[in-house]
Amino acid sequence: MKELKTIIKAEHATAVDFGHFDQLSDYVLELGPEVKIPGKVFGGQAVGATGGEFSFQSFAPGTETGFLHTHKNHEELYFFLHGKGEFQVDGQAFPIGEGSVVRVAPAGKRSVRNTGSEPLVMLCVQYRGNTFTSDDATDGVILNEKVVWK
Repeated sequence: MKELKTIIKAEHATAVDFGHFDQLSDYVLELGPEVKIPGKVFGGQAVGATGGEFSFQSFAPGTETGFLHTHKNHEELYFFLHGKGEFQVDGQAFPIGEGSVVRVAPAGKRSVRNTGSEPLVMLCVQYRGNTFTSDDATDGVILNEKVVWK
């Protein structure tokens, strides 16, 4: 099974290398002795994320999640980085592909499948729903410091 490589771990940052997206299928997420999901890897804990979780997943042609799921509190954003397929929310299926982004509310019953001839690669970002406010949109602070590359 493939493992993450830590690039840097510092006071205010952590960087991790997941490898090339065409090698995501080397990861296996084990949820128990009977439940193994090929091509999926979570990253939030690896980078020390404190406000959300994310995962990369690659679906081989003709494969799918194989189950519906919801969340108690977490909204999800699905970013499709390569390939094409279908996404389903509450029984409504629609096409997705490279460049598609899907937001699903916590209670949405969701699933995804690859309908193409190439791997379907996605990034899923999970965070607590209904917490972002208009104040958060202006949270960034541009510093009056020169950027110096060493």
